[in-house]
Amino acid sequence: MNREVQILPDAAAIARRAAEKIVEAAAIAIKERGGFTIFLAGGSTPKALYSLLASDPTFKSQFPWDKTQFFFGDERHVPPDDPESNFRMASESMLSKVPVKPEQIHRIKAEYEDAERAAQEYEQDLRSWFKPSAGQLPRFDVLLVGMGDEGHTLSLFPGTKALHDNGRWVMPNWIGKLFTTRITITAPVANNSALVIFMVTKADKALALKGVLEGPYEPEQLPSQLIQPKNGKLLWLVDTTAASKLSPGTSK
Repeated sequence: MNREVQILPDAAAIARRAAEKIVEAAAIAIKERGGFTIFLAGGSTPKALYSLLASDPTFKSQFPWDKTQFFFGDERHVPPDDPESNFRMASESMLSKVPVKPEQIHRIKAEYEDAERAAQEYEQDLRSWFKPSAGQLPRFDVLLVGMGDEGHTLSLFPGTKALHDNGRWVMPNWIGKLFTTRITITAPVANNSALVIFMVTKADKALALKGVLEGPYEPEQLPSQLIQPKNGKLLWLVDTTAASKLSPGTSK
């Protein structure tokens, strides 16, 4: 597997490295196809990344805002103006501050009472935009993801039904421990990315991270293990506290 683990001092360093990798990937995509596609994540570390892309003069000038389509890997079952909304966070920290048009932003309509409807509409949006041939999955340039302290990623939580995608691209997923439904892309879609960037910070993630990277393959327990791009790169950007339990040979 084409996996790289980089250990960085803190969340700010992770945001900067991720920004460098995204700008690099965007330049290649623009050169090859004239467009760039990225799936955004929720969470505090991605928020720092988005703020950096929108405010740092170098990154802001290098990023091809007018040629990028922005998607979301998952969403909370809340309206777009809710404080919990991944869309709201990305909008406030980046999308509202840069030159992008509304049609470049593909959000999950999680305000619907019926999460199944939101999932189906989003899958249709992906099909309409990427137009893959029959039986194929969408191919996009960058997927940003985080990891929870129990090993979940996207809204793929341990023991939940969306770990078994049944051929679906997007699914509603009931998470009992949070007493909520979320909407998430499935692992096969995630694994068709050209580049997946995990951003992991904080000491409370250390044991789960060790389990994901060094333990046996048991994705029912550690769903982050499902994310293994078939024809792409997997980059883990982790801070020193999250990496504190890793064996010396794990990072390269």
